Amino acid sequence: MPDLPAGLKHWRARLAVALVVGVAAIAAAQEVALPTLTDARLSTTLERARLVIDLSAPANFRFFSLGEPMRLVVEIETGGVGFDRGAHVPTGGLVADYRIGMIDATTARAVMTLSGPAKVQQAYVLEAAGDQPARLIVDLVPDTPAGFAAQVAAVAPEDVVPPAPPVPEAVSPEVVGPEAPMVPAAERPLIVIDPGHGGIDSGANTPDGILEKTIVLRFALDLQAILVATGKFDVALTRDSDEFMALEQRVALARRNHADLLVSLHADSFDQPQVRGAAIYTRDETATDVLAKVLAEQENKVDLLAGFNAPVEDAAVVDILVDLMRTESRRRAFRAALAIVDELERSVELRRFPLRRADFFVLQAPEIPSILVELGFLSNPDDTLNLSDEAWRLEVAEAVARGIGHYFDGER
Repeated sequence: MPDLPAGLKHWRARLAVALVVGVAAIAAAQEVALPTLTDARLSTTLERARLVIDLSAPANFRFFSLGEPMRLVVEIETGGVGFDRGAHVPTGGLVADYRIGMIDATTARAVMTLSGPAKVQQAYVLEAAGDQPARLIVDLVPDTPAGFAAQVAAVAPEDVVPPAPPVPEAVSPEVVGPEAPMVPAAERPLIVIDPGHGGIDSGANTPDGILEKTIVLRFALDLQAILVATGKFDVALTRDSDEFMALEQRVALARRNHADLLVSLHADSFDQPQVRGAAIYTRDETATDVLAKVLAEQENKVDLLAGFNAPVEDAAVVDILVDLMRTESRRRAFRAALAIVDELERSVELRRFPLRRADFFVLQAPEIPSILVELGFLSNPDDTLNLSDEAWRLEVAEAVARGIGHYFDGER
């Protein structure tokens, strides 16, 4: 090959130096760019568990299962863990205890000791949104012994993690995550989540068998787990299985337990398939439009068909006091609805006027702020596709939870 001209030789030498410097700079930038773990929390029941890890930026991860004792391990590519977490004991459920720590300069491990065979139902990373950081979310559900054994058999020998040491007895059994609740138990607001319909009442449906009662129950369970994981709320469901509950029973449950907010969940249908999008309703004796009136009648009619008759209030009830309670609870319901809509705008298609009023029976409690969330319409193909997508439902549940958090922050 002929010699290059002197000027070209000099240019190539400078280019080689620049490439070396550039590669080194990229490597350094990549090292700096590794996200850190900023917080973690875990909620668990016998039916499911959720680990939420806050991140400074989205991170790569993997998971695998180990036996003797049964454990599920999540590894995260990270530059460090920005909190001190030893072993922690939730109140009971699929996960008996867990711990998080670095195993080398770029890898953290979250080790969950299981009380029975379990598997990862889904695991995903959410991008940062507003004041919510990026998050790694891992959902666990029960598994069969054979299924768990197959997971363990697939693990490479180098991945084996030593079992966690015994947890000191001083650890409080009231702790539901990696740290004491952010709000003392006596001060935590009670959120009652009401998944609409159930049992003999399927609600709206699609020709291929997608049922409203199933969609909203799944959403309610996710929303409950997210709210509980914050450590700021107590959360109850009007139903946690496929069972029928009269509308009056749902309201009575919220009133009997002095709920601070009632959130009723629905995914309805309409005779115009182009209608789509989420909306939030607060109570009013007069519906704001024809669609709101139709939907309200559909909900209230369910109990009449099931043999329910609304009780007649005693004439001696002091109307002025009731009106005052209703005015205050509706003010709070509107503030809660507004906070949730602000968060939903980033995650979901909303109707043109997402804040609406209708005469839904489930919103009747005079002393409890009550809202009804229409997640979408099963009569619309785009909404149906979203409502059937678990990742979409989780993203929306996160948005609703953020809105609820903002509402209560403003009420304190």
